[in-house]
Amino acid sequence: MIKARMKWKLVNEEQHKPLIKELAEQLSYSPLFISLCLQRGLDTEEKIKSFIQPTEEGIHDPFLMHDMERAVERIMMAVEKGDKIVIYGDYDADGVTSTSVLLETLEMIGANVDFYIPNRFTDGYGPNTKAFENLIQEGCQLIVTCDNGVSGHEAIQKANELGVDVIVTDHHELPEELPQAYAVVHPRHPEGHYPFEDLAGVGVAFKVATALLGEMPVELLDLVAIGTIADLVSLRDENRVLAMQGIQALKQTQRIGLNALYEIANLNKNDLSEESVGFIIGPRLNAPGRLGDASPAVKLLTTFDDSEAQSIAQFIQSKNEERQKYVKQITDEAFDMLEEIDTETDVYVLAKEGWHEGVLGIVASKVVGKTGKPTIVLNIDQANGTAKGSGRSVQAFHLYEALDTVRPLTAAFGGHHMAAGLTVPLENIEKIQAKLNEYAVTQQVAGEMGEEVQIDKVLEISDLTVDAIEEINQLAPFGTDNPKPTFLLDGVEVQSIRKIGADGTHLKMSVQLDQYLLDSIGFGFGELVDKIPEKTVLSTIGKLEINEWNRARKLQFRVEDVAVKGIQCFDYRGTQIPETLWKNEQADFMFFDPENHMRFKDKIHPSSKSHNVQTRKEAKEFKMENKHLVLVDCPPSMTMLSLVLEDNQPENISYSFYSSSNDYLEGMPSREKFAETYKFIRSHQNIDVKNQLSILAKTLNIKENRLIFIIQVFFEVGFVKIDNGLLNQIENPEKKDLTQALTYQKKLQRISAEEKLVYSHSWEVDKWLLQQLSTGE
Repeated sequence: MIKARMKWKLVNEEQHKPLIKELAEQLSYSPLFISLCLQRGLDTEEKIKSFIQPTEEGIHDPFLMHDMERAVERIMMAVEKGDKIVIYGDYDADGVTSTSVLLETLEMIGANVDFYIPNRFTDGYGPNTKAFENLIQEGCQLIVTCDNGVSGHEAIQKANELGVDVIVTDHHELPEELPQAYAVVHPRHPEGHYPFEDLAGVGVAFKVATALLGEMPVELLDLVAIGTIADLVSLRDENRVLAMQGIQALKQTQRIGLNALYEIANLNKNDLSEESVGFIIGPRLNAPGRLGDASPAVKLLTTFDDSEAQSIAQFIQSKNEERQKYVKQITDEAFDMLEEIDTETDVYVLAKEGWHEGVLGIVASKVVGKTGKPTIVLNIDQANGTAKGSGRSVQAFHLYEALDTVRPLTAAFGGHHMAAGLTVPLENIEKIQAKLNEYAVTQQVAGEMGEEVQIDKVLEISDLTVDAIEEINQLAPFGTDNPKPTFLLDGVEVQSIRKIGADGTHLKMSVQLDQYLLDSIGFGFGELVDKIPEKTVLSTIGKLEINEWNRARKLQFRVEDVAVKGIQCFDYRGTQIPETLWKNEQADFMFFDPENHMRFKDKIHPSSKSHNVQTRKEAKEFKMENKHLVLVDCPPSMTMLSLVLEDNQPENISYSFYSSSNDYLEGMPSREKFAETYKFIRSHQNIDVKNQLSILAKTLNIKENRLIFIIQVFFEVGFVKIDNGLLNQIENPEKKDLTQALTYQKKLQRISAEEKLVYSHSWEVDKWLLQQLSTGE
């Protein structure tokens, strides 16, 4: 059994079937496409058409935004006077694109303008009092923030005291009390009338630019698309128009910095999409700010110097590679920590000295993705006696509200439902872990974690066409509030499966839906290859996409989660026990041979338990302590194994069935060999089997172990006697059938067990094991 990482929630299409049919006929679209439209609230012909082909009518008047007119007037006054204006931005992709938009706009209208990006580690997020003071000392006469500012009370107050106005342009959550800025331009300002609340910071900056220029600066849409997509804001309404037009602008951009970045990232402009922005461009623009100074990202976006563009692009690429190394190292260490933590824990708090603070949010996201549990990842600073880092959550667990309950145990924290940043005194780390787990219990979400994912449709063979995917792609760009459709492949059989990638971290498999073989790829799912043998029937959710190679276009399924129902069996059989068998964690290792138990028990993983069953009573009473059963060696009989399985219900069974005796291959000695041996014993007296067994074996041309077996059978039926190591016949023994001897019966049972368990096809072994378990129910 493989449990899904996420909670799968299938959309109910039944209620929409009549409307799906009606709209499909009206618009000449497939029922699949129309059903996806309805899930997005597009339930009329007009809504569907305007969503697929939005116009500039969806771009709202910037002056509907609170304080826009006041902000424009103040900026124009500063431009006319030649006052020095400083754009105070932020260090992420939204922040650097916002800064670039305002910087270029003010340069267009002749402003004396410069920019400042706060350092994540020395200035922190948002307006910093010391940074404001330094800027003012250097001659700044007007500060315009972008992508920050609504919480910068102290710094803005200091600027006011020093006689410098501050214009705030921001999109983050509004605090109960706003700072005393000259103007606060914000789409959700309670006194404003702006019809769309979810602009990114760069979207707000773009509205300021539009207001200053008196027209929409289409040449800035490439920057707007980057910040909007990277900041994960809603891709509906105005943002959809900005993103769509911005992606087209990115394909045609003349920015030498962006073109240099495309080249170094091996990005084909013609293939550029929202995924290119989200996974290639955005992370690279984020990288400098994660590790230090983000201003090179602004310079890259605004430079007119070819050599400078190439140099900065190379620098940003190196920073991104450095960021990736930090993420991999810390993620690996975090996963190692998880192995030592109680799996029943509902919230993870992971802390270690030497972790780079700039990437801890990414690491937390990766842990959440693997475990489905809220995670806080902290860097320990022994010098300050604190730990600082980031947390990420799942839908069922409101991280901000949870942290609010432990506020006295923190030095500082902030965030929202799904993410948070915090600083914690070292002595409170374990207390916070305990309290957050208690909160999960009180909120009745303990044990109910896991990211919830909406499944748009169960795939049918009729859906598997390139035309269907091209039709669906008309709903792009995909993102927040307009997710790329997630599909379910239910009960498909694996035809081939293997690990790919330099370190085998990814999965590539082919699954069969009816008569269709669908190639599938799962990034980060490489570990499942060892748990999913060919012919396994599984269910998987993910995205359908078109894979182009050598001008050939074919469908590919991008795996996002996998589930295998029922008990899985894994075949580890061979002439020796493979070392990989011992790596199974949280498993019950079953030994039938006491010698094997003594020899191998110390090899098993610390989280697992070893058991040695030698009698039927012990087999009958055996109770598993874990969900995974590992059958190390071959049982003495099929009955013994059946009794072990009888009252247990493992989720997985791994078997090696190691046997050093090879009873099946040797078989039972022939009747002639029994007769020949008995004839020799009758014609000789006082045979010294204690000291001369090997000589006797050579004389009879038989292996020693088989000779011992024959003698033991004769002894049990009363044909021979042994005194002080001397073997003699018994005169006139009672006539008995040799097959009734206990030794003879045990060997027969071992032969049968080896035949069925060691030398049968794996599917036959699996079938027998599963039959025993179903009988046990």
